[in-house]
Amino acid sequence: MDFAFTEDQEAVRRGARELAAKFPDEYWARCDAEGEFPWDFYTAFADAGWLGVAIPEEYGGGGLGIFEAALLLEEVAASGAGMNGCSTMHLTIFGLNTIVKHGSAELREEILPRAADGSLHVCFGVTEPDAGTDTTRIRTFARRDGGANGGYVIDGRKVWITKAGQSQKMVLIARTTPLEEVTRPTDGMSLFLVDVDPAAITLNAIPKLGRNAVSSYEVAIDGLRVPASARIGEEGQGFKYLLDGLNPERILLAHEALGIGRAAVEHAVSYAKDRVVFNRPIGQNQGIAFPLAEAQTRLDAAALMARNAAWRYDRGLSCGREANMAKFLCADAGFTAADQAIQTLGGMGYAKEYHVERYFREARLLRLAPVSQEMVLNYVSTHVLGLPKSY
Repeated sequence: MDFAFTEDQEAVRRGARELAAKFPDEYWARCDAEGEFPWDFYTAFADAGWLGVAIPEEYGGGGLGIFEAALLLEEVAASGAGMNGCSTMHLTIFGLNTIVKHGSAELREEILPRAADGSLHVCFGVTEPDAGTDTTRIRTFARRDGGANGGYVIDGRKVWITKAGQSQKMVLIARTTPLEEVTRPTDGMSLFLVDVDPAAITLNAIPKLGRNAVSSYEVAIDGLRVPASARIGEEGQGFKYLLDGLNPERILLAHEALGIGRAAVEHAVSYAKDRVVFNRPIGQNQGIAFPLAEAQTRLDAAALMARNAAWRYDRGLSCGREANMAKFLCADAGFTAADQAIQTLGGMGYAKEYHVERYFREARLLRLAPVSQEMVLNYVSTHVLGLPKSY
């Protein structure tokens, strides 16, 4: 296996790094503190053509793979933008993957060019208050409206829907057949691309610990009418299509965790070189140096699994094992690095002016989302090791 980056991949890394550097830590601290969506940042990346990095060229995108998209988001996170920066765009990348693969020609023509140029914001509506990780238990239901056009009326609730307040469209999964009427619990769900219509959809932002520049929402859907053309692929096959978005999501967020970890280590190392206590830089002490060296080692090791998962996905190989393991390892490595950065800075690590507390808050999120570390271990124990399912 060739571990060297291609010319395209190096160009993506370099371009993303140079553009993201124009938005310093102070910009992100202000956006986070004020709960302000980073429009300047988003517009800059849209204008540079980065939002469509994985959208086919025929629809105005870059035509590259999830590997390149992951490298892009890693560099964004590593710039200090963290999750506040990445969350403005990663939903466009992985959320629309299902439309690229399973959407009708008309739906692709309508949606993908606008997503690629940044004029269309899309969110991803899966999680529900009473279902959580068990997507088969969702209650949002799309019933046929009985009209000649074969449309649907959708009712239900979603929660933790990132960027819903800034989005015009939502990739939404809903039941079209009741759970008790299907043979397998994953049957009977359908995927739709719907308008975030204020006449039928109510949004409430959720106060939260971190990543406050990009809000997450409770979503109430009451009588949302959608045409049959809004359905992605075949009715009842939505869960299968959803999986085409979940592995890329894990791969992208794994790389974002790596980026946050890189930023944290960089800040900590710089501080450890400059901070003098007892007439010596604190980085000379093994109690400071060794934990940072270990944090870097964990990041580098996790990166190999993340690169492997992205490489496999882009080649159409099975990658559930690798994508889940990458998410697990990178989330832990990124959080360890951010935690050690605070420990290195001591009291100053707890102060907002040094920014590592923000990295810590955002790195903690990645141990919960898009899937918890425990659910990753459930996947590995059952699907990799062949142990009996525990739930």
